[in-house]
Amino acid sequence: MRALRRYLAPVAACLLLAGCGGEPELDYLPPGSKVLAFGDSLTYGTGAAPEQSYPARLARATGWVLVNAGVPGELAEDGVERLRALLEQETPVLVLLCHGGNNLLRGQPENRIRKQLARMIELADRHEVKVVLLGVPKPSLLLSTADFYEELAEQYGLVYLPDAIAETLSDPALKSDQVHPNAAGYARIADELQTLLQDSGAL
Repeated sequence: MRALRRYLAPVAACLLLAGCGGEPELDYLPPGSKVLAFGDSLTYGTGAAPEQSYPARLARATGWVLVNAGVPGELAEDGVERLRALLEQETPVLVLLCHGGNNLLRGQPENRIRKQLARMIELADRHEVKVVLLGVPKPSLLLSTADFYEELAEQYGLVYLPDAIAETLSDPALKSDQVHPNAAGYARIADELQTLLQDSGAL
Protein backbone atom coordinates (compact mmCIF):
# COMPACT_ATOMS: atom_id res chain seq x y z
CA MET A 1 0.00 0.00 0.00
CA ARG A 2 2.86 2.36 0.87
CA ALA A 3 4.47 1.67 -2.51
CA LEU A 4 1.16 2.35 -4.26
CA ARG A 5 0.86 5.71 -2.51
CA ARG A 6 4.40 6.60 -3.58
CA TYR A 7 3.39 5.83 -7.17
CA LEU A 8 0.04 7.66 -7.11
CA ALA A 9 1.28 10.88 -5.46
CA PRO A 10 3.35 12.13 -8.41
CA VAL A 11 0.64 11.07 -10.86
CA ALA A 12 -1.93 13.13 -8.96
CA ALA A 13 0.42 16.09 -8.86
CA CYS A 14 0.96 15.94 -12.61
CA LEU A 15 -2.78 15.82 -13.24
CA LEU A 16 -3.33 18.80 -10.97
CA LEU A 17 -0.66 20.82 -12.72
CA ALA A 18 -2.02 19.91 -16.13
CA GLY A 19 -5.48 21.04 -15.10
CA CYS A 20 -4.19 24.38 -13.83
CA GLY A 21 -2.10 25.18 -16.88
CA GLY A 22 -4.81 25.32 -19.55
CA GLU A 23 -6.10 28.33 -21.42
CA PRO A 24 -9.23 30.10 -20.11
CA GLU A 25 -12.46 28.52 -21.39
CA LEU A 26 -16.05 29.62 -21.89
CA ASP A 27 -19.33 27.78 -21.59
CA TYR A 28 -20.99 26.84 -24.88
CA LEU A 29 -23.48 29.52 -25.93
CA PRO A 30 -26.26 28.27 -28.22
CA PRO A 31 -27.91 30.44 -30.90
CA GLY A 32 -30.21 32.98 -29.28
CA SER A 33 -27.81 33.70 -26.39
CA LYS A 34 -27.58 37.40 -25.55
CA VAL A 35 -24.07 38.82 -25.82
CA LEU A 36 -23.05 42.41 -25.12
CA ALA A 37 -20.36 43.99 -27.32
CA PHE A 38 -19.21 46.90 -25.16
CA GLY A 39 -16.81 49.62 -26.23
CA ASP A 40 -16.30 52.80 -28.21
CA SER A 41 -16.15 53.54 -31.95
CA LEU A 42 -14.26 50.32 -32.72
CA THR A 43 -17.27 48.40 -31.42
CA TYR A 44 -19.82 50.78 -32.90
CA GLY A 45 -18.25 50.23 -36.32
CA THR A 46 -17.15 53.74 -37.29
CA GLY A 47 -15.75 53.64 -40.82
CA ALA A 48 -18.23 51.09 -42.17
CA ALA A 49 -21.99 50.55 -42.47
CA PRO A 50 -23.76 49.31 -39.31
CA GLU A 51 -24.23 45.81 -40.74
CA GLN A 52 -20.47 45.61 -41.36
CA SER A 53 -19.37 46.22 -37.76
CA TYR A 54 -17.66 43.31 -36.03
CA PRO A 55 -20.63 42.71 -33.65
CA ALA A 56 -23.09 42.56 -36.58
CA ARG A 57 -20.88 40.13 -38.46
CA LEU A 58 -20.40 37.97 -35.38
CA ALA A 59 -24.17 37.91 -34.77
CA ARG A 60 -24.77 36.57 -38.28
CA ALA A 61 -22.06 33.94 -37.89
CA THR A 62 -23.17 32.67 -34.46
CA GLY A 63 -26.92 33.20 -34.27
CA TRP A 64 -26.42 35.07 -30.98
CA VAL A 65 -28.50 38.11 -30.04
CA LEU A 66 -25.58 40.50 -30.06
CA VAL A 67 -26.19 43.94 -28.57
CA ASN A 68 -23.84 46.54 -30.08
CA ALA A 69 -23.14 48.88 -27.16
CA GLY A 70 -20.38 50.88 -28.82
CA VAL A 71 -20.32 54.66 -28.23
CA PRO A 72 -17.88 56.65 -30.39
CA GLY A 73 -15.62 58.97 -28.43
CA GLU A 74 -16.39 57.46 -25.04
CA LEU A 75 -13.66 57.39 -22.40
CA ALA A 76 -13.23 54.35 -20.18
CA GLU A 77 -14.17 56.23 -17.02
CA ASP A 78 -17.54 57.10 -18.58
CA GLY A 79 -17.98 53.54 -19.79
CA VAL A 80 -17.90 52.10 -16.28
CA GLU A 81 -21.26 53.53 -15.26
CA ARG A 82 -22.81 52.81 -18.65
CA LEU A 83 -21.73 49.18 -18.39
CA ARG A 84 -23.21 48.93 -14.90
CA ALA A 85 -26.61 49.95 -16.27
CA LEU A 86 -26.39 47.73 -19.34
CA LEU A 87 -25.55 44.62 -17.34
CA GLU A 88 -28.75 45.09 -15.37
CA GLN A 89 -30.84 46.12 -18.37
CA GLU A 90 -29.69 43.55 -20.93
CA THR A 91 -28.66 40.64 -18.64
CA PRO A 92 -26.15 39.21 -21.14
CA VAL A 93 -24.36 35.89 -20.69
CA LEU A 94 -21.10 37.23 -22.17
CA VAL A 95 -19.42 40.62 -22.62
CA LEU A 96 -17.01 41.35 -25.46
CA LEU A 97 -14.97 44.22 -24.01
CA CYS A 98 -13.07 46.53 -26.36
CA HIS A 99 -12.42 49.84 -24.63
CA GLY A 100 -9.72 52.35 -23.73
CA GLY A 101 -8.78 53.49 -27.24
CA ASN A 102 -9.88 57.10 -26.72
CA ASN A 103 -7.95 57.26 -23.46
CA LEU A 104 -4.86 56.05 -25.28
CA LEU A 105 -5.37 58.64 -28.04
CA ARG A 106 -5.48 61.36 -25.37
CA GLY A 107 -2.20 60.15 -23.88
CA GLN A 108 -3.65 59.27 -20.49
CA PRO A 109 -1.42 57.24 -18.13
CA GLU A 110 -1.78 53.54 -18.87
CA ASN A 111 -2.21 52.68 -15.20
CA ARG A 112 -5.25 54.97 -15.07
CA ILE A 113 -6.82 53.28 -18.11
CA ARG A 114 -6.03 49.85 -16.70
CA LYS A 115 -7.89 50.65 -13.48
CA GLN A 116 -11.03 51.67 -15.39
CA LEU A 117 -10.99 48.48 -17.45
CA ALA A 118 -10.45 46.46 -14.28
CA ARG A 119 -13.57 48.08 -12.83
CA MET A 120 -15.54 46.97 -15.90
CA ILE A 121 -14.27 43.41 -15.62
CA GLU A 122 -15.13 43.29 -11.93
CA LEU A 123 -18.61 44.66 -12.63
CA ALA A 124 -19.23 41.83 -15.08
CA ASP A 125 -17.86 39.33 -12.58
CA ARG A 126 -20.26 40.55 -9.90
CA HIS A 127 -23.09 39.89 -12.36
CA GLU A 128 -21.61 36.43 -13.05
CA VAL A 129 -20.98 37.37 -16.69
CA LYS A 130 -17.83 36.16 -18.45
CA VAL A 131 -15.67 38.68 -20.34
CA VAL A 132 -13.72 38.31 -23.56
CA LEU A 133 -11.12 41.08 -23.78
CA LEU A 134 -9.96 42.66 -27.06
CA GLY A 135 -6.59 44.42 -27.02
CA VAL A 136 -6.34 47.97 -28.40
CA PRO A 137 -3.14 49.47 -29.85
CA LYS A 138 -1.26 52.49 -28.59
CA PRO A 139 -1.00 55.38 -31.09
CA SER A 140 2.45 55.16 -32.67
CA LEU A 141 4.15 54.73 -36.02
CA LEU A 142 4.40 50.97 -35.52
CA LEU A 143 1.16 49.93 -33.88
CA SER A 144 1.26 47.46 -31.01
CA THR A 145 -1.29 46.54 -28.38
CA ALA A 146 -0.89 48.30 -25.03
CA ASP A 147 0.72 45.91 -22.53
CA PHE A 148 -1.91 46.36 -19.84
CA TYR A 149 -4.52 44.43 -21.84
CA GLU A 150 -2.49 41.24 -21.56
CA GLU A 151 -1.84 41.98 -17.89
CA LEU A 152 -5.58 42.29 -17.27
CA ALA A 153 -6.31 39.08 -19.17
CA GLU A 154 -3.77 37.20 -17.07
CA GLN A 155 -4.90 38.77 -13.78
CA TYR A 156 -8.57 37.93 -14.32
CA GLY A 157 -8.15 34.73 -16.34
CA LEU A 158 -9.93 36.11 -19.42
CA VAL A 159 -10.22 34.78 -22.92
CA TYR A 160 -8.16 37.38 -24.82
CA LEU A 161 -7.80 38.55 -28.42
CA PRO A 162 -4.49 40.42 -28.34
CA ASP A 163 -3.50 41.74 -31.74
CA ALA A 164 -6.42 41.60 -34.20
CA ILE A 165 -7.08 45.35 -34.02
CA ALA A 166 -3.42 46.38 -34.11
CA GLU A 167 -2.71 44.12 -37.09
CA THR A 168 -5.82 45.34 -38.91
CA LEU A 169 -4.92 49.00 -38.44
CA SER A 170 -1.36 48.29 -39.59
CA ASP A 171 -2.70 47.37 -43.05
CA PRO A 172 -3.73 50.42 -45.14
CA ALA A 173 -6.10 48.24 -47.18
CA LEU A 174 -8.11 47.48 -44.02
CA LYS A 175 -8.48 51.05 -42.67
CA SER A 176 -11.06 53.77 -43.22
CA ASP A 177 -8.85 56.31 -41.42
CA GLN A 178 -5.90 56.30 -39.01
CA VAL A 179 -7.80 54.79 -36.09
CA HIS A 180 -10.75 52.88 -37.60
CA PRO A 181 -11.04 49.80 -39.81
CA ASN A 182 -13.10 49.69 -42.96
CA ALA A 183 -15.62 46.96 -43.78
CA ALA A 184 -12.85 44.51 -44.69
CA GLY A 185 -11.01 45.34 -41.49
CA TYR A 186 -14.03 44.68 -39.31
CA ALA A 187 -14.55 41.41 -41.17
CA ARG A 188 -11.03 40.35 -40.25
CA ILE A 189 -11.56 41.22 -36.58
CA ALA A 190 -14.86 39.33 -36.54
CA ASP A 191 -13.24 36.27 -38.13
CA GLU A 192 -10.39 36.22 -35.60
CA LEU A 193 -12.81 36.69 -32.73
CA GLN A 194 -15.02 33.87 -34.01
CA THR A 195 -12.00 31.55 -34.16
CA LEU A 196 -11.06 32.51 -30.59
CA LEU A 197 -14.60 31.84 -29.39
CA GLN A 198 -14.59 28.45 -31.09
CA ASP A 199 -11.25 27.53 -29.55
CA SER A 200 -12.42 28.60 -26.09
CA GLY A 201 -15.62 26.52 -26.26
CA ALA A 202 -18.28 29.22 -26.69
CA LEU A 203 -19.10 28.04 -30.23
